[in-house]
Amino acid sequence: MSEEKKVDSKQLKEIELGVIAELMKNSRRSDRELAKALHTSQPTVGRIIKRLEKMGIIKEYTMIPDFSKLGYKIMGITQMKVEEVNKGQFEEMVDTEVRPFEKEMVFANLLAVVGADAGKNRAFVTLYKDYSAYAEAMKIVKQVSFSRGEDVESFLVDLNTEQYRLFTMSAIARHILQTSKNVTSEGAEP
Repeated sequence: MSEEKKVDSKQLKEIELGVIAELMKNSRRSDRELAKALHTSQPTVGRIIKRLEKMGIIKEYTMIPDFSKLGYKIMGITQMKVEEVNKGQFEEMVDTEVRPFEKEMVFANLLAVVGADAGKNRAFVTLYKDYSAYAEAMKIVKQVSFSRGEDVESFLVDLNTEQYRLFTMSAIARHILQTSKNVTSEGAEP
């Protein structure tokens, strides 16, 4: 049974943030390697990892492949306006309209979120094998009853060209470490 609860990053100790950052850079490292990098003991690292998992801060361990080498040619970042309905209605529409399409056509979604910006309230980042797969997905998105088809916009990225920085956890890990150092130095006595 999980003890997941809301945790403010300010409540985490510097060593806990260090473990998180090191795992984000490379989750295949052993507790021993992490302990060496963090200048602490292996049992301490093990306890911290178990605690962070129990708290729900560490959700999964994974790797990030080169998507273009797996046959994906396009990444689409799509924003859309979805009509506001109550949760039950939305779930029913998803079950009757979206799930059948998902069974027929598998989507490689990296992210799907609810938010608000410039008249849009949903966004998703999806990988596509080619432009026709993207076009077919957009046709489906515009057909569901809760979608306002005219309010669907996408930014497409060609995965076969050199990217500025494609999906990585290393930059976030560096930010976590820098932020924790700033918080620690701000709280230090002069």
